Amino acid sequence: MIYPKIPLAQTLIELFKAKGIKHIVISPGSRNAPLTIGFTNNPYFTCYSIVDERCAAFFALGIAQQLNLPTAVVCTSGSALLNHYPAVAEAYYSNIPLVVVSADRPKHLIGIGDGQTINQKNVFENHILYSVNLKLDLKDEKNIPANEDLPIFKNLEDKFERFLGLQKDIQTHNEEEINEAINFALLKNGPVHINIPFDEPLYEVVEKPIVAPKATKPVVKTKVIEDYVLNECLEDWNSASKKMILVGANLPNQIDRKWLNELAEDDSVVVFTETTSNLHHESFFPAIDQMIEPLTEAEKKALQPEILLTFGGLIVSKKIKTLLRKYQPKYHWHIDEKMANDTFFCLSNHIDVSPNQFFEAFLPKITHYVKSNYHLTWNAVKNQRLRKHAEYLRTVPFSDLKAFDVLFKNIPNHHILQIGNSSAIRYSQLFSINKTLKVFCNRGTSGIDGCTSTAVGCAVVNDKPTTLITGDLGFLYDSNALWNNYIPKSFRIIVVNNQGGGIFRILPGHKNTKNFETYFETTHNLDARHLCRMHGFSYKSVSKDKQLEYYLKEFFEEDERPKLLEIFTPKDINDEVLLNYFEYLK
Repeated sequence: MIYPKIPLAQTLIELFKAKGIKHIVISPGSRNAPLTIGFTNNPYFTCYSIVDERCAAFFALGIAQQLNLPTAVVCTSGSALLNHYPAVAEAYYSNIPLVVVSADRPKHLIGIGDGQTINQKNVFENHILYSVNLKLDLKDEKNIPANEDLPIFKNLEDKFERFLGLQKDIQTHNEEEINEAINFALLKNGPVHINIPFDEPLYEVVEKPIVAPKATKPVVKTKVIEDYVLNECLEDWNSASKKMILVGANLPNQIDRKWLNELAEDDSVVVFTETTSNLHHESFFPAIDQMIEPLTEAEKKALQPEILLTFGGLIVSKKIKTLLRKYQPKYHWHIDEKMANDTFFCLSNHIDVSPNQFFEAFLPKITHYVKSNYHLTWNAVKNQRLRKHAEYLRTVPFSDLKAFDVLFKNIPNHHILQIGNSSAIRYSQLFSINKTLKVFCNRGTSGIDGCTSTAVGCAVVNDKPTTLITGDLGFLYDSNALWNNYIPKSFRIIVVNNQGGGIFRILPGHKNTKNFETYFETTHNLDARHLCRMHGFSYKSVSKDKQLEYYLKEFFEEDERPKLLEIFTPKDINDEVLLNYFEYLK
């Protein structure tokens, strides 16, 4: 087997293998050549070559998101590393174990005007769990740094001994730091950064490694809920007649079904689930915005819970955030092993265990169900909303809303569904999602910049087909996501093209002015046809609902190429259709 000659490169590669980091996404470069040589010549690793570093990082994030295991993205020195930042921030806020490995110049070449060199140390300082700057190997005894504190060498043997000691210290330091970084990614579920300096020559190889680094296992500390915390929660819960559970982004099958069934039986509990929650029960309340927006102030006040229990990732719905900030619960508990956001400005308790662990300790100890009509009242409202929703959608012209209605009725069972940010995820909040679908969206930072790349990474490691629903701006922004050789033929992209940032027409602003159309809505006449031709996708476009229903049947059939369906909707009526929808629900 071929190994890079540089001990530091060997050390990183061997520790990645020992700790099970199998998927390595590499962007071409010269300074990272020792790592590229090592990873690509080792059959243990599955390597991918992605030229665009921003796309590469989101591609790796999509893999890590699906496997829930550390996935590495490797780049050369300089601005290449900065292109990883959007994905690093997304991983940080979405709790995804992304391992960023950047090659760097030796310390003495930084800050002197050398090419492709920036200050890479701690570059992700505010959005990283752990960041390490490794030490450069000593190549020979001439490489010993000049330092007044070093002893005066009596002879060559003395000098060589000192050299060996320094290299041993460097090797120990590097092994410890690499172990620590990977352990953070494993235990804390988030991004880490390993910055690794290499000196030339970069391309030399050997047939056997000269290092044998030791992998250290992460120390897992079992968390328990203190009895006094549990008792306080039980006391408050048993006396409250209005309890709301709000679930944000959640991995599929993460919550034990028996706890969901138990919560559904409690008349004093309403469970609101976001599209990204991947939780389904006939007694729960999906389509939050559909439920909340038409409420009068009196109804909003009546919905105000005494206890709000939240778990899962960040909340999409602005409407539920606005409601709960105005009509705050007396108590807000957030269940999460890592952190608790004070989203509604009334957080009273962060219970730092998993939701399953909390429910297992908590629900069996509930002594009685409080008499309440809380669930009954709001279930009647939900049923009314569903009836009005169906009525309205039978009457509206073809538009964004109508397109999403047709889409969610026709996506086949058991697909992985990736949803783009901005209008795509917000329209999705208005529909009850097929419970066999697994839904994902980059809601950590809510950016449009890597949604397609993430979906491609997701598709690469899934046996089941992956479908991405995205808007035109999000798709065009991240079109380099299609520039790779790994996209499976089962991958599907649906682009809802309303010729610009249609969501801005719904927000307050001066619509139908040149300033608005240029700088907010960014009106355009582009389509995806030529991108599909360039990247080997099958392409179809539609602009009518019956046409859409017809093509969707063919769209999801097996093919020898991945497919893209572009849905053109009339930008001038989309906002009116949506605003009238909420009026009709009242």
